[in-house]
Amino acid sequence: MTQTTAPSAASGPRLLLIGCGKMGAALLKGWLDGALRPRAVAIVEASEAARAAFPQDDRVQSYADLAALPETLAVDFVIFAVKPQQMDTVLGAAVLQRFVAQKSCFLSIAAGKTLSYFASHLGDKAALVRAMPNTPSAVGRGMTVLVANGQTDGVQRQICAGLLQAVGQVEWVQDEDLMDAVTAVSGSGPAYVFYLIEALAEAGRQAGLPGDLALKLSHATVCGAGELAYRATDSATTLRENVTSPGGTTQAALDILMAEEGLQPLLNRTVGAATARSRVLGAS
Repeated sequence: MTQTTAPSAASGPRLLLIGCGKMGAALLKGWLDGALRPRAVAIVEASEAARAAFPQDDRVQSYADLAALPETLAVDFVIFAVKPQQMDTVLGAAVLQRFVAQKSCFLSIAAGKTLSYFASHLGDKAALVRAMPNTPSAVGRGMTVLVANGQTDGVQRQICAGLLQAVGQVEWVQDEDLMDAVTAVSGSGPAYVFYLIEALAEAGRQAGLPGDLALKLSHATVCGAGELAYRATDSATTLRENVTSPGGTTQAALDILMAEEGLQPLLNRTVGAATARSRVLGAS
């Protein structure tokens, strides 16, 4: 079969996106609007309603299932954006071996699915990249960590990073075992922050504030502090110190949060539990 060559910056990569839910749709929008201009995007999505909502772009073609893909379709990158529990079915499609023969690179954003798992379905010669994005990717503020196997070349790594940079920041790790801790910190981390909003609001109610006001204050404070941290050149430590006057109200609160049995050991246990669970799920 004809083998593909690495796409040039001028032509842009040819993409196959399998699954186009919330994360897939965010990625698609980022690709079409961003600097990494794809030459073509084929999308496989079972939901008719989701397909109807795809951007009207002459680069985009959609299909209800993998069996409907044209036999002449050639792609540079295959992106798996389906739920982990659907992955066995997806990887059982014979058409994927055609893309292995084309030397396409396979990029997965499915939580818990390891490089060895994909190699067991696609073969040891497949170029594989595993990514762990988080939900702020939906608003362009994502954090994604990637790890690649030895079959993935430098150009493929660069383009995979560009595909995820369309929805936020990107970092690479060399040791795949670190992905469990990555999942615990950035993958699950948004839920911790959302719970902080809830808990801070409840603390405000306990202190006597009306419930709706406590929630509004908590929500605005957490979101505003996050935006400040995002834009600031100072470290989180410096930002915290800037808010803290010696002997003031913030110091009284931090004396509780930074106590020996305060927030840090609680977060250590939190991330440890999520890391351990990620290892169990990855082994199943």
